[in-house]
Amino acid sequence: MCSRDFRTRSMHTCPTRPLPLQRHHSDGVLGHGGERIHPALPHRGRLKRVCKKPVELSGVTIPEGMVVLIPAFVLHRDPQYWPEPDEFRPERFSKENKEGIDPYTFLPFGAGPRNCIGMRFALLVMKVAVVVLLQNFSFRPCKDTPIPLDLDSKGFMQPKKPIVLKMVPRAQADLKK
Repeated sequence: MCSRDFRTRSMHTCPTRPLPLQRHHSDGVLGHGGERIHPALPHRGRLKRVCKKPVELSGVTIPEGMVVLIPAFVLHRDPQYWPEPDEFRPERFSKENKEGIDPYTFLPFGAGPRNCIGMRFALLVMKVAVVVLLQNFSFRPCKDTPIPLDLDSKGFMQPKKPIVLKMVPRAQADLKK
């Protein structure tokens, strides 16, 4: 479908303004819940930084110029910061709970001046893609769906085997209910 068709169709099927509850929930699911479990960081889910001055941490001195890898993947699964870390719970990022989160324990796109410049664009693209897919299809597990997922942590986080789901067009999905 060309972009003009998509734009025209979207204007007729989507609300003209975001609905607060729906927007809040989608932000938690797409922008935070999924990125905590599977951060989009290279280097096996780690941030790479260079130490600017000597620092002592837990009795270990890190000299100036030393490359430091920050294990975001490990931080995102630490039960000290994330109770039940392997559970997908987007409500962790609700307005009420968000203020209690230490910003240095949630680093899906990095942090500071060197964080991912494509973060906002990536989140918007994910939201649009999910909306279009959910408008047109229902997703269901099938016999080939790997449950639970076995992750490969080399490079970008990804499952070792493809995630196979059955896509049922919405018209058919609605008729079967």
